[in-house]
Amino acid sequence: MLLRVGEGSLIRALTPEEDRAVAFLLPIYSTDGETAALLPERDGGEEDPMATGIEVGEEKARFQEGAELEASDDTAHKISHDPWYQVAFILTTGVNSAYVLGYSGSIMVYLGWMAGTTGLILAAAISLHANILLAHIHEVGGRKMYSLTWGLQYVNLFMINTGFIILAGQALKAMYVLYRGDNALKLPYCIAIAGFVCALFAFGIPHLSALRIWLGISTFLSLVYIIVAFVLSLRDGISTPPRDYSIPGSHVNKIFTTIGSVASLVFAYNTGMLPEIQATIKPPIVKNMEKALWFQFTVGVLPLFAVTFMGYWAYGSSTSTYLLNSVSGPAWVRAMANIAAFLQTVIALHIFASPMYEYLDTKYGRGKGSAFSFHNVSFRVAVRGGYLTINTFVAALLPFLGDFMSLTGALSVFPLTFVLANHMYLTVKKNKLSAFRKVWHWLNVVGFSCLAVAAAAAATRLIIADSKTYHLFADL
Repeated sequence: MLLRVGEGSLIRALTPEEDRAVAFLLPIYSTDGETAALLPERDGGEEDPMATGIEVGEEKARFQEGAELEASDDTAHKISHDPWYQVAFILTTGVNSAYVLGYSGSIMVYLGWMAGTTGLILAAAISLHANILLAHIHEVGGRKMYSLTWGLQYVNLFMINTGFIILAGQALKAMYVLYRGDNALKLPYCIAIAGFVCALFAFGIPHLSALRIWLGISTFLSLVYIIVAFVLSLRDGISTPPRDYSIPGSHVNKIFTTIGSVASLVFAYNTGMLPEIQATIKPPIVKNMEKALWFQFTVGVLPLFAVTFMGYWAYGSSTSTYLLNSVSGPAWVRAMANIAAFLQTVIALHIFASPMYEYLDTKYGRGKGSAFSFHNVSFRVAVRGGYLTINTFVAALLPFLGDFMSLTGALSVFPLTFVLANHMYLTVKKNKLSAFRKVWHWLNVVGFSCLAVAAAAAATRLIIADSKTYHLFADL
């Protein structure tokens, strides 16, 4: 396997120590069973092969900066193809998806002004740090823990996609209620319709790089529902009496909802698929990825902050987990916002489903010729349609959006983005790190591991409680 890390690469074998070091990293494009690892760096930042004690001799081979990897042997999708700003828009689309309409009710309501505001800002800073660590460990393979890391990542993306279908269903239901009061169209039916539309979109877009103009449309749609939610919340907040900002629930329930909200904090900023997104970016890989990440965590998070804080300010502890259910105003304006939220969710789901599509296309469906040949289209219809059918069924069965965000953050975002990134960076770079930095990374590993366990328990309890309070296939 050819390894590219940062701005250059070496081809060589691993020491047993290095093999252990890479055991936990996601081998996104390593399908040949080989392993590779980061090389220690010289003081100037250049990789130093001699620091490992390995005599590389004539096997040393550097690629020119900017060389692209061929996709034909490892993946059916395009890699090293997209400019940094396109990747930045993908990341911003993810962070400002229709999920932002739920953070007022799922985070702020259970944390309050001080803890909620501090938590959102702190979670953004910690998430930026963790994602930059992952960006610097670009393509590193390892087979020992492949099944565990692969499983965690795809559980993460499956749950995110399930949440997207719940969101799309809620948008359809909210739009229906605006004009019909008979309640004939239940939420499970809306979720089924949403899943069908998401499948149609998945059939027509073969891979992540093919989104292109859809990213611009997604950004426009995001602005529509964010601006509408912000303005109508501001209008309601000005015209209504003082709100109640007390945290709801009994003492025991407050403990579990607070822990679950902490998991939702990290869920808000992290995709769980940074390696796949980074694989599409043009060289220089790490430098361009850092540009995209800084854009996401500066300009990209501003709409999220605006709508989250405004929604909580306007409605206090009564804020809905889907903010557009709380706002009042002209029916046509709210309908426009719900339509925008529905359509943007369809696009965003495709981004988060792309790693699964890439895996299935590469392993089972790589056909010759055009992506729109009969073989390739029929394969997408069968396989992607089956995957989204399962997503849709789970979404209709347990349509508890806030609980899904908490469980996703606990089971996968914490381990993949925070525990894994810090452990790998610590292990591979340990000879170059100061004592303080080693302690810092170990604190991250241990602390986020404990948070993951606690948040998973809390989110599971919340789902069980909501299932008893409502019922399966609930019409919320």
